[in-house]
Amino acid sequence: MNATDGRFSGIYRCGLRSLEMGKKTLIMGILNLTPDSFSDGGRYNDKDAAVDRCAVMIREGADCIDIGGEATGPNSVPVSAEEELERIMPSLEAIRNRFDIPLSVDTFKSEVARQAITAGCDIINDITGFKGDPEMAKTVADSGAGCVLMFNCRTNGDDFPAFEPISRRAVRELTESIEIARKAGIADDMIMTDPGIGFGTTRAQDAELTCSLLSLGFQGKHPVLYAASRKRFTRLFAGGDQATEMQLDYATSGLSFTAASVGASMVRVHNVAASRMALDNFDSTFYCFSNF
Repeated sequence: MNATDGRFSGIYRCGLRSLEMGKKTLIMGILNLTPDSFSDGGRYNDKDAAVDRCAVMIREGADCIDIGGEATGPNSVPVSAEEELERIMPSLEAIRNRFDIPLSVDTFKSEVARQAITAGCDIINDITGFKGDPEMAKTVADSGAGCVLMFNCRTNGDDFPAFEPISRRAVRELTESIEIARKAGIADDMIMTDPGIGFGTTRAQDAELTCSLLSLGFQGKHPVLYAASRKRFTRLFAGGDQATEMQLDYATSGLSFTAASVGASMVRVHNVAASRMALDNFDSTFYCFSNF
């Protein structure tokens, strides 16, 4: 058995930096610069607080930092590109000046992406899978940045066959997103996929998507980013709606372990230390014994 059978193994290229995948499960640390994020809104809006938080996540084992300037939860309020840029640019520039680590920006607006990449962002994490802004794919392609293309069940909600399994729909829609990226000139090793846990899905659908990560990475063609941290799905394993943040982080670490075991190359989490510990246990067995 080869450790990388069915999952991405190699270099994920993103701008001037890269991430080696297939030797351990990587972690993308979440840095929300929003006042209304469902989990930690307002904590790190100040530039110094954002830099300090980034330093902590790197010490705890983050391989990449994902910076977000617009909340995307079910009850979030949309913001303009101008406001999103005002939120992220000071911290992004300060973080880039201090740390040599791949930086991702979570946005679906091409103008935000363009300015973020100019400031040193390496990856654009688009929750619409390049379907929200017709200029996004070209913007990313022209820059040489990497991308994360997410399956979003909130989009085209009625435009799919009745009773179609959510995993089949995700494969179909991610295929469309990947084709948009390819046509713009983005190479396969610069594309990461995301199953879109919690974006218009039921908890049963989240479970199905979790069990389908190898398919959603197209059997090793693309690395898969798994992002369930502190979401509703995680509450199933943390005591329900009254779960504390600590309980949610413990449950997230368990889901990180599970996601790695079924094909995730990277997990996106709030609490890096908790998931790093779980993933170190997984990696030490999977990537060791599977090479025999």
